Amino acid sequence: MNRFRDNHIVTAASTEQAALVPKTVIREGLLIFLLAAIQFTHMMDFVIMMPLGPQLMRVFSISPREFGLLVSAYTFSAAVAGFVSALFIDRFDRKHALLALYLGFTIGTLGCALAPTYTLLLTARVVAGGFGGVLGALVLAIIGDAIPEQRRGTATGRVMAAFSVASIAGIPIGLYLASEMSWHAPFYLLVGLSLVILLVAMRFLPPMRGHLTNVVPGKPFQVLRAILVKPNLQWSMALMVTLTMAGFLVVPFVSPYMVANVGFSERDLSYIYLFGGLATVFTSQWAGRLADKHGKHRVFTIAAVLSLIPILLITNLPPVSHVVALSITTMFFIFFGARFVPAMSLMTSSVEPELRGSFMSINSSMQQLGAGIAAFVSGLIVQETANGTLTHYNWVGIMACIVTLVAVWVVRHIKTVG
Repeated sequence: MNRFRDNHIVTAASTEQAALVPKTVIREGLLIFLLAAIQFTHMMDFVIMMPLGPQLMRVFSISPREFGLLVSAYTFSAAVAGFVSALFIDRFDRKHALLALYLGFTIGTLGCALAPTYTLLLTARVVAGGFGGVLGALVLAIIGDAIPEQRRGTATGRVMAAFSVASIAGIPIGLYLASEMSWHAPFYLLVGLSLVILLVAMRFLPPMRGHLTNVVPGKPFQVLRAILVKPNLQWSMALMVTLTMAGFLVVPFVSPYMVANVGFSERDLSYIYLFGGLATVFTSQWAGRLADKHGKHRVFTIAAVLSLIPILLITNLPPVSHVVALSITTMFFIFFGARFVPAMSLMTSSVEPELRGSFMSINSSMQQLGAGIAAFVSGLIVQETANGTLTHYNWVGIMACIVTLVAVWVVRHIKTVG
């Protein structure tokens, strides 16, 4: 009789536990969807500047150096904001912090939409970057808090696929609106989407206070010191700086180079992001699953080494058919994303939960600082000739390859802690 009762209790408990699994999966799926939606608007706001480059250079009569500053202003602002937010961001409910940052980001994007001059656009980019850079870091911190380590690579891949969706849908639509109306139109579109997502997130995002139970007590600068003295976190930040610099030496001038040197029209640029985004929707998620299965270090190393091929090809591309050019740019996007997913998953796994928000903010600052320096340096190196073509882009490609190999060496020193 006791055995029957015990078996019945076990069966009932198992049934109750099984009934909770779908709800857990649904909650996790909804969280990832909302984070991906937020990341989509954040990424589109950042990357739309690159394909708008030829039009902005023409409308404002600015040089490659001034365009590089327009890109790097966003990242430098995000770097400063990340360092400041690291002092206190782990002391707030993740939901409240995320909503506040997203509101500020939306206001900054509205400023971009309304800007009538280069100077005001530069100012608006600083505001958008200040909120957007921290926003991206907080999204990754939430993944680290809410998703178990064994599924973190897959979750990171899904959220990072927001870049692919932005490339497939957002950038082509944005470029179409820019060509039919003006360069202001894509930013108005982003503001509308951001307001909708903000309202949905306010309604459905759950409170996230689990990290507060182990938050480091004391003054904010003690938290900063606790992060900066850890060798494992120093290597993580070094990886993010080198990886980001390797990408943003090349990325800002892909679109201007394709128009000036390869023979694309401004409307043709949407195909670069359409095909690149379609490919990375799948490859970014595959990279995440492969990282969970075969190890994040190994997958990152393979993807980073293979990325050297499209980097060298795209920065030395002569006038060729659109089919050849799009094949190379798509390959570039694939490996750019494939190396980023395991790297970001490593970031979130290299730090304890109670420091994760602050660390991801500092790490985001280092990432944005690296991107800003790379974009600025690239703007100094790339020159415009009298006939409108760009020169020395191949020098940028060689630099990007060297920095990528440094990142491969750095990743070997990073350990996962939870």
